[in-house]
Amino acid sequence: MRSFFAAALVALAAPCFAEQVGEVGVDWVGNDIIIEAIADPDVSGVTCHIAYFERGMFDRLSKGNWFEDPSNASISCRQTGPIVIGDIDRDEDGEDVFRASRSIILKSLRVKRIFDEKNQTLIYVAHAAELTDGSAKVSMSTVPLYGSE
Repeated sequence: MRSFFAAALVALAAPCFAEQVGEVGVDWVGNDIIIEAIADPDVSGVTCHIAYFERGMFDRLSKGNWFEDPSNASISCRQTGPIVIGDIDRDEDGEDVFRASRSIILKSLRVKRIFDEKNQTLIYVAHAAELTDGSAKVSMSTVPLYGSE
């Protein structure tokens, strides 16, 4: 069962919508791994699957830190149809494709798209953004653009 916090994650997702496609029970106290599909809103034909850890009610009560989930996430992006690139940011900074809160105010999980024009590849990076410390937890996936528009 998804917690209220997980529902809030989906509600706060911007600028695109994430759809839960899987849930793996990690232990008997309700900790889960949630898997969501995220279609890139500006590149049709690309879908990313992101997996993240969601703390259960028992874990939240016993360890405190009620309103925060870990920053860990894994991402895998693939071509799921004909790729058509819309109006995307082509700077080396890229642009956010997805953002979800991982705590009340200080931490968010982000997926950023960077276009490597020289190698004709889309790069998707999942990382945590924390106001206080940042995070070195990074996951990356690439989608080659062979013969795409």
